[in-house]
Amino acid sequence: SMRYQADGVPLVVLAGTEYGTGSSRDWAAKGSLLLGIRAVIAASFERIHRSNLIGMGVLPLEFDGGQSAKSLGLDGEEVFDIHGLADLFTGEFASGRTLAVTARRPDGSGETKFQARVRLDTPQEAEYYRHGGILQYVLRQLL
Repeated sequence: SMRYQADGVPLVVLAGTEYGTGSSRDWAAKGSLLLGIRAVIAASFERIHRSNLIGMGVLPLEFDGGQSAKSLGLDGEEVFDIHGLADLFTGEFASGRTLAVTARRPDGSGETKFQARVRLDTPQEAEYYRHGGILQYVLRQLL
C-alpha cells in the first residue's frame, strides 16, 4: 500500500457479499482510506460499513446483475478505470446510478468491461462523497 501511495496509484478492492460485516466498521473504513483505497467494488455491502466508506471518501460500487469478481475472471491484479463518475454529479444522478468499469490485465492480455452500480443512496451521501468525505464536507461548510 505504501509503495502504491508513493507512486500515486489509487487502489480498488474487489469484494464478495456483505462486505464489511463483522468488522469494527468505522475503523475499517478509516483503514481503507489510510491504505489509499479509493473504491470498493462488492457483490453487496453491510449497511453501516457502506455509509462509513462514503464518510471517508471511498466510493462504494456494486457488481451489476449478479456478477462478481469471480464470474468476471478478475483477480485484483488488474488496472481499473471507472468511467462517468463526474457526469453523475453534474447531472445529479439524472442519467442513472450505473458506471462503466474497465479492468485491464497488467500483462496486456486483454480487458474486461462491466457495469457497476453506484451506492451513494441519498443526496447527502453524494455530497459527502463529492467533498471527499464527511470531515472535508463539514470544514467546507464552516468556511
